[in-house]
Amino acid sequence: MSYIQPPPPPGTPPTGFGPPPPPPQPPFPPAPRPGWARKRVLVPAAVVLLLIGMVIGSAGKSDGGKKTAAAPAPTVTITAPAPAASEAEPAPTVTVTRTATAKAEAKTADDSDTAPSGKAVFKVWGSAPSGVEITYGSDGTNLQGKGLPMEKTLTVDADAFYYQVTAQLMGGGNVQCSVTIDGKTKKGRAQGGYNICSAQLNSDFSGGFS
Repeated sequence: MSYIQPPPPPGTPPTGFGPPPPPPQPPFPPAPRPGWARKRVLVPAAVVLLLIGMVIGSAGKSDGGKKTAAAPAPTVTITAPAPAASEAEPAPTVTVTRTATAKAEAKTADDSDTAPSGKAVFKVWGSAPSGVEITYGSDGTNLQGKGLPMEKTLTVDADAFYYQVTAQLMGGGNVQCSVTIDGKTKKGRAQGGYNICSAQLNSDFSGGFS
């Protein structure tokens, strides 16, 4: 069976004549996806903006620290409440020291132990800080005396049997006593506790006292 080949189109060189046809062009690469392209642009821009923000923040903190350090500290004034009257300081204590002056020595009896004629003289002297009880007189007369030194005088009664003086200490001391009639003297002494000083002249056969 035979086929009839159709004639070539006009302008087409016959087969086996003329230059060969150019090679076919390679296919174009596919266009990049729009989303990935935007990401490649936005990521670097975000990093740059982040760095700029960090620098600005650090500078702001540095300036703020300087301003805080430079600002003066506030002054705080505290007013103390006035102390109550009960809390007032006590008044200073004034101590007065008294210097005790020793008492002068009691007067002593007259050395001569004399007495006027017809008189009886009674004497008591010394010291009795706790006190002393004094009595003087005769068998018919008993009188109380007080104070140191003491000196009393009585008229002599010829009928009297004796004339006497006593001084009793009241817890301590040292006293002496005497009685004198017409140049005759009797003396006594007591010291400490409740001891008694006693001196007495008795009448004699001559009408005097001894």
